[in-house]
Amino acid sequence: MNMIGRTMTDPLEQAAEVLTGAPDVALACHINPDPDALGSMLGLAEFLRARGAKVVASFGNVPFEAPRWIGALSGADALVPPNEFPKSPDVMVTLDCASTDRLGSLLGSAKKAKELIWIDHHVSNEGAGTIPIIDPAASSTAEMVYRLMRRIGGEIPAGAAASLYAGIVTDTGRFQYQSTSPETLRLAADLRTHEFDHARLAQAMFEDNSVAYLRVLATALGRLELVPDADLVWTYLTQEDIGKENIPMGETDDLIDVIRSAREADVAAVLKQQRDGRFKVSMRSRGNHDVAAIAAERGGGGHRLAAGYTAKGSLQDAARDLVEALKASSKVA
Repeated sequence: MNMIGRTMTDPLEQAAEVLTGAPDVALACHINPDPDALGSMLGLAEFLRARGAKVVASFGNVPFEAPRWIGALSGADALVPPNEFPKSPDVMVTLDCASTDRLGSLLGSAKKAKELIWIDHHVSNEGAGTIPIIDPAASSTAEMVYRLMRRIGGEIPAGAAASLYAGIVTDTGRFQYQSTSPETLRLAADLRTHEFDHARLAQAMFEDNSVAYLRVLATALGRLELVPDADLVWTYLTQEDIGKENIPMGETDDLIDVIRSAREADVAAVLKQQRDGRFKVSMRSRGNHDVAAIAAERGGGGHRLAAGYTAKGSLQDAARDLVEALKASSKVA
């Protein structure tokens, strides 16, 4: 279904045409998915299934573990583990993937897809697939998927609206980040006209922590370090930390939002040890540093004020490298 000889220049229109005529669609979001990744994917799954398409959805984590809050989203029954995902789908859509490696074990399927629609809003994304739809000005991938649904036409199911709403609310920091535009607010208001329990959804996203997570949070806060000459506050977690409390590392995703509240530094960072021993670095800036540039130089990506990458070497090496990068960044600024 590789549409050779297309005359349309609007990728959104191209994607709408492909998805309108596709009987089978495979959807994938990035590994360790956040609510924007899963919300945009499951929302699109619900929408396409309501139109009669057969849809499967997945993300490339091995082992395959869904986040604790997924029960608040509709369409989760479309999820399949990576080993059940089509190896060479006719039509595949990726959601919220800043780079191809973020597909994890599903990268092979993307390479063999006849038509690959790539939807993302990260400024570091150079575009991939046969139809790249990249908009760094969008608040979220969920916002972009909403536009695609409107371009395709037809009714948006309430479950799909709820999933998109979850993605927008979380990726805008409950509408407080700079990416929140008047269009974003109008879009969210339109989604809220559908029948779903937005209060329960917000509670599942933001107010549903376990005591075990709070203990891990206490551990991370106890290690907090302020590096004034790098304008940085940071902490870390190891596999041993989460193993002790028997929680998945994904349950600590909101930790960065606690660390970033420190007024003494522009940049907040959390270094989390992955199963292979390497440390994933998540960064947030209040505005004085372009953390996407730092991440991109290290094989990662993201937005100017929110980005990440996987560090090389030990914890000490990773922390030292980040401090030096921020010092160099401040000198340039």
